[in-house]
Amino acid sequence: MTTEELASPTRAGARITAVGLHETVPDGRRILDDVSLTIEPGEVVAVLGASGAGKTTLLEILAGVRRPVGGTVEHDGVAPTGAVGFVPQDDIIHRELPLERTLRYAARLRLPAGTGPAEAARRVSDALAGLGLDDRAAVPVGRLSGGERKRASIAVELLTRPGVLLLDEPTSGLDPAVAVDLLRALRSLADAGATVVLSTHQVTDVDLCDRVVVLTRQGRLAFAGAPAAAREFFGVRSLAEVYLRLDETDDPAAWPTRFAARRPDPPPPAVTPRPAAPAPGPGRLRQWRVLAARNAEIVARNRLTLAILLGSPLMVLGMFALLFRPGAFDPAHPGPTVTVMILFWIAFGGFFFGLTYGLLQICTEVPILRRERLAGVRFAPYLLAKVTVLLPLLALVDLALLGVLRATDRLPPVDGPDFAALYATLLLSSAAALALGLLCSAAVSDAAQATLMLPMLCFPQVLFVGAILPVPAMAAGGRWLSYAMSNRWAFEGLGHSAGVERLWRDGASPLGPPLLATYGDSFSRPVWVNWLVLGGFALLFLAATWAVLLRKASRRAV
Repeated sequence: MTTEELASPTRAGARITAVGLHETVPDGRRILDDVSLTIEPGEVVAVLGASGAGKTTLLEILAGVRRPVGGTVEHDGVAPTGAVGFVPQDDIIHRELPLERTLRYAARLRLPAGTGPAEAARRVSDALAGLGLDDRAAVPVGRLSGGERKRASIAVELLTRPGVLLLDEPTSGLDPAVAVDLLRALRSLADAGATVVLSTHQVTDVDLCDRVVVLTRQGRLAFAGAPAAAREFFGVRSLAEVYLRLDETDDPAAWPTRFAARRPDPPPPAVTPRPAAPAPGPGRLRQWRVLAARNAEIVARNRLTLAILLGSPLMVLGMFALLFRPGAFDPAHPGPTVTVMILFWIAFGGFFFGLTYGLLQICTEVPILRRERLAGVRFAPYLLAKVTVLLPLLALVDLALLGVLRATDRLPPVDGPDFAALYATLLLSSAAALALGLLCSAAVSDAAQATLMLPMLCFPQVLFVGAILPVPAMAAGGRWLSYAMSNRWAFEGLGHSAGVERLWRDGASPLGPPLLATYGDSFSRPVWVNWLVLGGFALLFLAATWAVLLRKASRRAV
């Protein structure tokens, strides 16, 4: 395997200093307990420990992905910066795209501003070659083997040739030959000056490491030093026996106490120059363009997702065509109650399309967003990229909905400006619902929770909009709640542009005037007022989504 290019980090490795690290889980149990260690540039350090010992947590804290409850981490005397490469245990990359396309998007998001296309392509080619993936470049990530996906995930970080690289069980699932090749590549990086830290369950991985860190099941530091010294300290021939020695003692603090007693006093901190700030990454505008292009390609390549995005509105449109009878808006034979229901279901259709488009967008990508956030991706371009791709699709299905209903005489015979007003109202309703869906998607932790939210979000938009029971006829609490329903403003805006007041007042049906009196001034408001409210809802929900993501980042870097 060729590793020459990968063995030239663009930044010098940093000394990692961790002092008194403490971390807990929500129930208060400590998963790291007073862990202090120092890792020098040019070292490959392996972190050993049983499952649940805190290996992943320690790596996340050392990388700056997670903020500890107590203690500090510094890289050359300052907090971890974006010059850190972190490879999580899971294969956190989009599976819809071919491998080379995935790496090209990653390069455009991670490499410094001003990096030309030729240099970015060379970095991608080097990463593929260095990890033995050249012949898999055109294969979608989802069709790669487990070991190949692991190497692809590592390749994403190697694009920037970071000076500090932390990997969570990088050899897990790899066959022995590939694992050895990977460790040799990491060894080459360290030999060139990088700082490399990896967690592992495979004690054979330690043979190519300079030092080993051993954690007890209680998250305490039991040993840190050379592998040979570890075997001597624990009195074992193989490091595989260390796990048994840790479990044999009845006192969880025995080995940490023994190590602390033998541990030499730390040397005085070396005087190191303040590290140069990493070259600035791509700006917000470029991030937005790259993320939008990637989102569009993911949607286009995932035929099932595309079929759902376009097929479900067509199915709803077919049901509307079967449900609504033609001629309900005919002034000679109007159906006042029918017109109410038609306008309501049109408004609800736009809301439902937008909500379902947004509801699964973020919760399924949180691990990827967490990783890309560490690489410098900002939340605002990320959200705007989602809107950029999904809103045109909504515009298409909303236009199809109104166009088919108009062609089949299920809308009033309005002129061009009024039809444009109907379309603008419906599209703004979909945009507000899309933003609400993104907000809920950011607030939950997985797709199952987002799916459960769908009926809870839809029911209020049915009951408190004013179609089933007019807003003036509601109890006081219902009237106040109706102001928070974006669908209410879409329904009333559609009614204004459709001219229901004129139809009910001047039509032949005797039901019109009493029904108009029941609704009061619901449809008399200028349509631009409804547009302002719907636009305000969209902006408010997007701002709230950004705030939710920022809050998650403050608890644990996203």
